[in-house]
Amino acid sequence: MVAVAAPRQLPRKPLIFAGIVLAWLVLWLVFRNVGTLSLGAADLTPLHRWVNDVNDAVGASRNSNPVFLYFFNEIRLVIDEFVTFIQALIAQPSFGRPVPVIGWLGVVAIAGFVSLAVAGWRVALLAVAGFVFLGLQGLWQESMDTLSLTLAAVVISLLIGIPLGIWAGLSDRAHRILTPVLDFMQTMPTFVYLAPLTLFFLIGPASATIATLIYAAPPAIRITAHAIRSVPRTTVEASESLGATQKQTLVKVLLPSARKTIVLGVNQTIMAALSMVTIAALIDAPGLGKTVIKALQTLDVGTAFNAGLAIVVLAIVLDRVTTAAASERRKLPRWALFGGLGVTGVCVYLSYTYLWAAEFQSDVEIGSSIRKGATVVTEWAQDSLPVITDGFKDFVTFALINPLQALLAESPWFLVALVIVALSFMIGGVRSAIVSAVCVAALIATGLWQDSMITLASTLVATILVMLLGIVVGVWMGRSRRADRFIRPILDAAQVMPAFVYLVPFLALFSASRFTAIIAAVVFAAPVAIKIIADGIRAVSTATVEASTALGSSSWQTIVKVQLPMARGALTLAANQGLIYVLSMVVVGGLVGAGALGYDVVAGFSQGQLYGKGLAAGVAIVVLGVMLDRLTQAAAKRWTN
Repeated sequence: MVAVAAPRQLPRKPLIFAGIVLAWLVLWLVFRNVGTLSLGAADLTPLHRWVNDVNDAVGASRNSNPVFLYFFNEIRLVIDEFVTFIQALIAQPSFGRPVPVIGWLGVVAIAGFVSLAVAGWRVALLAVAGFVFLGLQGLWQESMDTLSLTLAAVVISLLIGIPLGIWAGLSDRAHRILTPVLDFMQTMPTFVYLAPLTLFFLIGPASATIATLIYAAPPAIRITAHAIRSVPRTTVEASESLGATQKQTLVKVLLPSARKTIVLGVNQTIMAALSMVTIAALIDAPGLGKTVIKALQTLDVGTAFNAGLAIVVLAIVLDRVTTAAASERRKLPRWALFGGLGVTGVCVYLSYTYLWAAEFQSDVEIGSSIRKGATVVTEWAQDSLPVITDGFKDFVTFALINPLQALLAESPWFLVALVIVALSFMIGGVRSAIVSAVCVAALIATGLWQDSMITLASTLVATILVMLLGIVVGVWMGRSRRADRFIRPILDAAQVMPAFVYLVPFLALFSASRFTAIIAAVVFAAPVAIKIIADGIRAVSTATVEASTALGSSSWQTIVKVQLPMARGALTLAANQGLIYVLSMVVVGGLVGAGALGYDVVAGFSQGQLYGKGLAAGVAIVVLGVMLDRLTQAAAKRWTN
């Protein structure tokens, strides 16, 4: 009797996926440019006009409606006064003086002393050098305006976030309630917070601060809750067995044990606040962000680079101070602290009394040289590197961006909707399909379906590039300790920089285009994806890797057949986080020619008649973020299981 081998069964689900995509391509060829729900740049839907009418009605009743008089206006007034007070101290002329209360010398001394007290003398030297460099750039007042808004937002965020985090850490019910809210808030791109807040609080520092604290509070809440919950249960039980009350246990056990993690939460809050403050320049927030936006709009790369460099310097100083504060270090002797306090007091007095110590001298600056140098490098790159840059740009554009954008934006809306729901069902089941159907309906309701599809295409292309880069570099780091030690500090520094900064070098290389926004999004999102994948690869058991090698597998086979499959949880998490970061940055790219939803949001701020359209674009961005986030989470859960 002859045994006959059964034919090998092909995986069913990939075949269904391929069938759906193939049917989509065929129907796209038949119904191309039919039912695309396109809308001109200056055209409005009834929903957009209704939102404009609501905005006008709110503006007309702002000083008569009790809700505004006794709630929104009061909040705006209190926060505006708080911001103005901090600006009066370090940034703006105040109290009849031509200069702030504390001039540049006093601010530098305070920054150095605080850094010395909480982080040590090395970080103190970095802080002093960083703040002096801000003045040498000719951007002292702009930097202090940015710092003022950041400090105001951080203080309020921590006053709200730490108590909520403690509550969520102590109460399971509070944790269950707050977690989905925080997930949703952290999914939303930064742009989205701006338009609704201007409706209630107008444009200006108050709205910018409120938007910043809303964006910056979730890290403080989440990390504080995690810190409280991470304290060993045995430690808490020992405190309770000794007769400590719940309050005493919190103050004397939980908070001291969780101090390091809570300080890291403060660090994340500060970084989020600084990033948001620069973007809030779109609603007239003063500071470095406004300088960057004006420069980007006029394609002045030199000015944008100088201001972007100042943002990076400020971010690095704030990050290093708060990061060092969370680490164990040797305490400074008392004489050093009192000596530093005395020097700081003298510097503050001098900056209050003498003009030379209050106002950074304009004749001592290197900002003009930085601007000229950046402009020269930009012109050289645009003249000498077009063969490389244009070749890479054209390849990505014609091979990836154009085909995917044509498929999404030129297909009938009902066809794309059907494909999205079908793929969602395949990925995550009925629940994912329902979520995607609701999101698709919301995108149609905004009247910006085609712009949403263009933004989705850019987001997907950038995410594909992020994952390719993340896998290559992440596997290298995961397999090589030396590569990890070299690359990880670079990635950490890259994650400190606000989103705006990434636009500047790519604007110089590729000029204003959607490709510029996509490449900036890739570089912005790559650090988090690379680190997640590297940690996932390293988490694979050494014994498993050694067993694969012992069986004769090459390095390539070990990576492809052992490490990557076993790190699939990290891969899906990297894809999820990469999507969220990419979507946020692609939208910011509306400032450099990305078009679609990012342009709609920016136009809504700058042109009053397009306010409703800009607000609808913000809603569309949120809907895209929610849909992509839920789909990647569902895929991660199914793949991991």
